[in-house]
Amino acid sequence: MPAKNIKKATANVVKPSRQGKKDQKKVLKPKATAVKKRKERFIVQFHRPYTLKTGPAPKCPRHIAPVVKKNDHFAIIKYPLTTESAMKKIEDTNTLVFIVDIRANKIQIKEAMKKLYDIKVVKVNTLIRPDGKKKAMVRLDANQDALEIANKIGLL
Repeated sequence: MPAKNIKKATANVVKPSRQGKKDQKKVLKPKATAVKKRKERFIVQFHRPYTLKTGPAPKCPRHIAPVVKKNDHFAIIKYPLTTESAMKKIEDTNTLVFIVDIRANKIQIKEAMKKLYDIKVVKVNTLIRPDGKKKAMVRLDANQDALEIANKIGLL
């Protein structure tokens, strides 16, 4: 990019004399220098540009032992409820009532009942009590009697 004042620079150049080639070599043309202009910033804040974010790459593993599944069927179902309303549900609607793990879902409760007590579950209703425990009402199949299973468990 040529400088702005190139005409002035060429006007000030010394004209070579006619003495010889040695004198002509001594005379040099002026170098054009560009003036670098600073970028104007219109925003006060400086925003750091987005750059590549790499994940951690540890030299040694953080977990030495493999993770063991903690929610097995013994941990899901804690204990049966023996309140009056639970006993009424056993007699009237063929339903058993249990306190279960707070993180267990209905499918896990159904599978745990099948593994622990060998019963066929039709439906599972859950609710979280005011004390923070999860209550599961397990509806049994029509050909299985909830009273017999309650006796087998040791409720009655």
